[in-house]
Amino acid sequence: MRIEVDGRPPTADDLQTVLPAYGHFTAMQVRSGRTRGLALHLARLDAATRELFGDGLDGDLVRTRIRHALKDGPADASVRVHVYWPDGSDAATLLVTVRPPAPPAHGPQSLMSVSHLRPGAHIKHLGGFGQTYYGRLARREGFDDALLTGPGGVVTEGGITNIGFFDGTSVIWPDAPHLAGITMQLLEPRLPDIGIASRHAPVHLKDVAGYAAVLVTNSHGVARVGRIDDIVLPTGDDVVAAVRELYESVPWDAI
Repeated sequence: MRIEVDGRPPTADDLQTVLPAYGHFTAMQVRSGRTRGLALHLARLDAATRELFGDGLDGDLVRTRIRHALKDGPADASVRVHVYWPDGSDAATLLVTVRPPAPPAHGPQSLMSVSHLRPGAHIKHLGGFGQTYYGRLARREGFDDALLTGPGGVVTEGGITNIGFFDGTSVIWPDAPHLAGITMQLLEPRLPDIGIASRHAPVHLKDVAGYAAVLVTNSHGVARVGRIDDIVLPTGDDVVAAVRELYESVPWDAI
């Protein structure tokens, strides 16, 4: 793994800045210096920086920092951009990590429902103890990840994914506190191109068996959900395959 802080190897002072873990980030898959949904990543970083720190973040600076971290490295990588704002500073600090590329999403996934709502769910913020705790717990119980739910069994999102429920005509994204993932944002306006509507509505655990297909999305791609708790779900292979193909047709943007 390669780590840079403001374009250089981190110093001890830099580590003091990032240790409090108050900040936000975005995660992307990079292939040959390109990523999908670059404008959405930059908009996410700018909006969260304004909300958390009261000022915006220059997208060109972000791109410069990513390109520098990728320089002389592998053409394909998993990249994260973390944003901090040290007390007394007049500018944000950017930490960029470069890791080996993530494998494509695969399925079917199994999810264990847990009662947990992320604070500030619309922000991809740091310090996600709850997600990590419940994700590890789910894996110990034989599941792939956790499914976060709120009062009354309302479904919100996966531990590190968005989740969509296909009712035969539409993909329904839970209308509950969640992070609008980049993959979900790329799919929503494109789903009608393959004859599938997209909408947001409440989804409850007690109803999940009634959907024709369930899928999860994140930067790794699109995967089918085969089981939630002890409920075995319909395969919906054709629908999930069509959505996956649609996502894979999204063009890559030069960083």
